Amino acid sequence: MSDPVIPQKSPYPVQVDAGKSYFWCACGKSANQPFCDGSHKGGEFTPVKFEATETKTVYFCGCKHTANPVMCDGTHKNL
Repeated sequence: MSDPVIPQKSPYPVQVDAGKSYFWCACGKSANQPFCDGSHKGGEFTPVKFEATETKTVYFCGCKHTANPVMCDGTHKNL
């Protein structure tokens, strides 16, 4: 498996709404970061679904190398 593209080496803070689903871009190619826009089609990556259980700000991984998809775990500090 190849490595994903790194769109940025920091998280994306996003206000999410309770009960709403979000699809995190795993390939790094989306023009709508941190969310999927279909740019992965034909490749080995697929988006990861995140379901918000409460309305709050969450930090989606921007480097695409997190060990805890979809959330930032600080991995970008070592890239």
